[in-house]
Amino acid sequence: MEPELEVGPTLPKEHTLRIWIVVALLLVLIVSKGLFSYFVVGDLGMPDWNYGAVADIPGESPYAIYAPLPHPQHVRGAKGE
Repeated sequence: MEPELEVGPTLPKEHTLRIWIVVALLLVLIVSKGLFSYFVVGDLGMPDWNYGAVADIPGESPYAIYAPLPHPQHVRGAKGE
């Protein structure tokens, strides 16, 4: 005679079905949200505006409030040290 294998607690069929329904609904929610984002937002291509080159060095902008530095580094001191 073979000994019976012990099996852990099992859920009733209605609980198992409920769990699978919740999992399926969550999956549908995630996929639908992704598809919505993909089709509504999408890739609109390159923007049609062009600001050109923007000065990044402090003091070179016409709107700067600081005096230009003697060397084009973001440091102060003799020869940019």
